[in-house]
Amino acid sequence: MKPPPQLPTIHSIDELDYGGRFQVEQLELEFSNGARRRFERSKPRGRGAVIVAAMQDAETLLLVREYAAGPHRYELGLVKGRIDPGEDAETAANRELKEEAGFGARRLTVLRELTLAPTYFTHSTTLVLAEDLYPERLEGDEPEPLEVIPWPLARLHELMLRPDCSEGRSLAAMFIVREYLQRRGAP
Repeated sequence: MKPPPQLPTIHSIDELDYGGRFQVEQLELEFSNGARRRFERSKPRGRGAVIVAAMQDAETLLLVREYAAGPHRYELGLVKGRIDPGEDAETAANRELKEEAGFGARRLTVLRELTLAPTYFTHSTTLVLAEDLYPERLEGDEPEPLEVIPWPLARLHELMLRPDCSEGRSLAAMFIVREYLQRRGAP
């Protein structure tokens, strides 16, 4: 595989105001072949987010069923949330796990970053593997308790076609975790 191309030169970055919740930057770019273009991207806000793959045991992942306002239905997926001020990814993952699933983890491993539409958004989500769980609940911001559903890793393929499991980060994260655990061997 050949190396990636040279990154474009950024000649300017202008902030655009669309009067909403989202802040946008316009980049004036020049590519290595001399082509110049303007790209828009969401302006970075906050410290990012975490998505937590909590392992109940060596073969079982914990999912949560949570209301999703976008499609107006309940979705099955992994615990996730923002990284708050003063937190690193591991601390945020453990807090979110306690708030949403009622468990803490004695072992937290950052696996990788996931992005959403990286052509336009700067947002990234850190995938954290949570193992050696213990019961502990913190008050969160969810309007109702979330249902926690143990799901066997051997049955991940069944989630691919379920209409109530459509969140791309959760689906990708579950398969990444399964691959990571298989390569790592026994916990």
